[in-house]
Amino acid sequence: MPKSVSARKPEPEQQIDLTPMLDVVFIMLIFFIVTASFIKEPGVDVERPVAETRDLVKNQNILIAITQGDKIWIDKKEIDKRFVKAIIERMHAENPKGAVVVQADKSSTAEMFALVVDAAKQAGVVDIVLAAEGN
Repeated sequence: MPKSVSARKPEPEQQIDLTPMLDVVFIMLIFFIVTASFIKEPGVDVERPVAETRDLVKNQNILIAITQGDKIWIDKKEIDKRFVKAIIERMHAENPKGAVVVQADKSSTAEMFALVVDAAKQAGVVDIVLAAEGN
């Protein structure tokens, strides 16, 4: 008896194996996460003083803003001056090679700037700079 067409074995469906593509995407994701540098903003805009000379700071890890009302902002939160040292110590422990950049408003007092610089020095930070606008 001749075999009919319907008696043939069904062919297995062809599927594309996505595993290698997912591996590549996962490795790229890990690469971008590891190499990305996350900049922490102080959370408030200040009017910085103008300076004739200025240098670019690498490894800026801790940005601290001092507003015209002498309020201290770190990581988008207003901070009481009593806790500045503890917060700088914690952030400095996350990146020991990072620098502290103080963005002081032109109308802020030198006393508040000195308090922040002193707290950073007590926290063990070596690189402390004042952010300024260039001409």
